[in-house]
Amino acid sequence: MAVGVGQVTALESGEAPFDAALAARICWYYFKEGQTQDAIAQRLGLTRKRVNRMLSDARDTGLVQITIAGPVAPCVALECRLVERFGLREAVVVPSPAEGTDVRSVVGAAAGWWISERLPPSGSLGINWGGTIHAAAQNLARRVGQGNTVVLLCGGLAESTAINPYDNAASFARALDATCYYVTAPMYTETQALRDALVESDPVRRVLAMVETLDLALMSAIDLTARSKALEYGVISRDLWRSLREAGAVGEICGHYLDPAGRPVDHPIADRTIRPHLDALRRVPQRVLAAGGRHKAPVIRAAIAAGLVHVLITDEAAAQNLLR
Repeated sequence: MAVGVGQVTALESGEAPFDAALAARICWYYFKEGQTQDAIAQRLGLTRKRVNRMLSDARDTGLVQITIAGPVAPCVALECRLVERFGLREAVVVPSPAEGTDVRSVVGAAAGWWISERLPPSGSLGINWGGTIHAAAQNLARRVGQGNTVVLLCGGLAESTAINPYDNAASFARALDATCYYVTAPMYTETQALRDALVESDPVRRVLAMVETLDLALMSAIDLTARSKALEYGVISRDLWRSLREAGAVGEICGHYLDPAGRPVDHPIADRTIRPHLDALRRVPQRVLAAGGRHKAPVIRAAIAAGLVHVLITDEAAAQNLLR
């Protein structure tokens, strides 16, 4: 099915673990005809809870994809100013979400749409970790048999959460029908000696070396403010968070903690982090940073200064803060 502005396109999805025909009918009534979930439930003899769940599953599985057409003038103006100020190839600015909505979901959605349009057939994509990357994966246009490759650019976490690198890489690979390569080692090791041994092992070394073959890298930024998700999820301890801030770090990109000028900070965690070399990341032909929220402006600015950003995908609040 296809409609115009606010386009909703229903696609076949062999992966959908539910009644795809029923889900498509629900999506048509909801998105195309504008019926309420209560009305749809009554019409089809379902509970409202089931209608709500099937709408959610339809988005998650790619059965329904939503494209919002039409420029948003203030965002376009900010995009132009960001490109001019920072020498970017491109900027994508989305409206900041309403209070109570996670900015990562809207910025991640924009990143997913951008990747869907720009990643070429047979292209290789590198990703790191975080909630924005998770949201991007949920908003990819589904592909079948295009020969894409997904490469994880960091080590993993033991716990399965929305920010887990392994889960995010797997979600990208499923959506793109891609071959996925994981760094089969933790993000942080207990000692430098252990980090060195793992990095020199063949499985880890081969995947980290694949950064040199990437067509595109999609990276998110981890801030070190009091709102840091790395702190909230226990990826880093409060003591480590405090010491990184004392060392001058404003955030992390692909395992590299940067100061406001985009320089790696001198901190012991650097010797225990499994990550690609900074220079290797700088050689990726198309480098995309997706990060939003006013609090992310310092680490976004640092990433740009470090030479890690060709394309910035962000929200109005972060863009306005960057341009001050």
